[in-house]
Amino acid sequence: MSVQDEILVEADKSAWPLLPQERVWGPWQLGISLATAAAATWCYIIGEYVGYYLNFKEGFFALLAGSMIGMLIVALAAVPVAIRFGVDSIASSKPQFGSRGWIIPAAMQFVSIVGWNSLLLIFFAKSTRQLLLALGWIGEDSHNFLVQATVLLAAGLVFLFLLKGSSGVDRIAKILVAHVFVGFWMLYILVTQRWEDLSAAVPAYAATDAHWNYTTGVEIGIISLLSWWPYIGAMVRMAPNGRRAAAPIMVGMGLPVPLLSAIGIAGILVLQVSDPAEWMRTVGGPTYGVIALLFVAAANLGTAVAGVYSSSIGLRHFPALQKLSWPMLLLISIAPVGVVGLLIPDLFFANFGTFIAFIGLGFAPLCGIQIVDYYLLRKRRIDVRGLFEDRPDSAYRFWSGFNPASLIAMAAGFCTYLYLLNPITYESRWPYDYLTAALPTAVVGGVVYALITLLVVKPAGKGRY
Repeated sequence: MSVQDEILVEADKSAWPLLPQERVWGPWQLGISLATAAAATWCYIIGEYVGYYLNFKEGFFALLAGSMIGMLIVALAAVPVAIRFGVDSIASSKPQFGSRGWIIPAAMQFVSIVGWNSLLLIFFAKSTRQLLLALGWIGEDSHNFLVQATVLLAAGLVFLFLLKGSSGVDRIAKILVAHVFVGFWMLYILVTQRWEDLSAAVPAYAATDAHWNYTTGVEIGIISLLSWWPYIGAMVRMAPNGRRAAAPIMVGMGLPVPLLSAIGIAGILVLQVSDPAEWMRTVGGPTYGVIALLFVAAANLGTAVAGVYSSSIGLRHFPALQKLSWPMLLLISIAPVGVVGLLIPDLFFANFGTFIAFIGLGFAPLCGIQIVDYYLLRKRRIDVRGLFEDRPDSAYRFWSGFNPASLIAMAAGFCTYLYLLNPITYESRWPYDYLTAALPTAVVGGVVYALITLLVVKPAGKGRY
């Protein structure tokens, strides 16, 4: 390894801004990495929940619309600062939350990524068990041991892949990107062999109000893609400029989710199961089941690698962790996933709908705040030095490191979302049927932030507006 390569490896393991010569991912590299991360088995779980309310065609187009809206919101919120200065999503939030208040988005990032990675690895473990049971290689009594052992094995592989930093993300993406095409092949198999059943299938939990069903499909798409906020900064900062990143972001990160979620929609409608390892065995026998299981493994490992890398970079912002060794930082990021997989895999997996609704509850107002602040209030002016300073006179010190405008705006967003949609029961109130819950939440968060900033923060001379 050359001296330049060694410097790059160390640079991409820190939260400091990457220099132009350190940002070496071209459009193809970025697009492949984003697509590999996006095309995980969460697509099938997302598709399953949409399939509860909509038929195949309606579900796909509702999810496509929601996904592209959600991806656009995330791209407008976090990408401009991340790609201009080579920083991650947490650094991009400091102009709004303050030199200490960034701990709020950091906590949201950590919990979100741990949650997603737990779901992915538990899904993989359950798929493995189902296939081995069907092949007669294990008995029913092996459930507890096998699921926990598989989660720990997958977590260990993620740890090993990331020892080289972003180069580990790049290498694993180039290998595992083939699974995206395998996913499209699986969708083709199911659609062509069971099209009549798919056309006649009726959603199990569809409401009597068709408008509500469609809006809920769009809502699931939006909040699913809002969960990319924690990931996207650490990925796009490796690209040299925004012009080369726009298409990879929207196509590579936004499009695979609705396309592959169609597998989950079709599976739950026709076979009442979204796990491709299970329904591929039903459609094509054990050989297809093995192929699907390998696909699930590749999909989940690629996304888990991107998630743990992003989470580890986010942890670097904590002063106590800035000098911690990279392997220890990875361990901190991956250990909670192992704990969930060991102690509560079934409980956590069964509450996916609640988990994803809470994603919208948190990240919708956050994105609204960032968009309003960057484009309207700051006119795209950012003090990059202020992103990493916490002195009394630093740019984003506000009041003791916290910006009350962002705190109040986040609270207003929480209340808006909870009023419109109960994240546990999915009971809704007007005007959810017409606007979703995530979009009004983002708007309310942004408007409240702008009003408090113009009336209080800016006149007080805080935040360097």
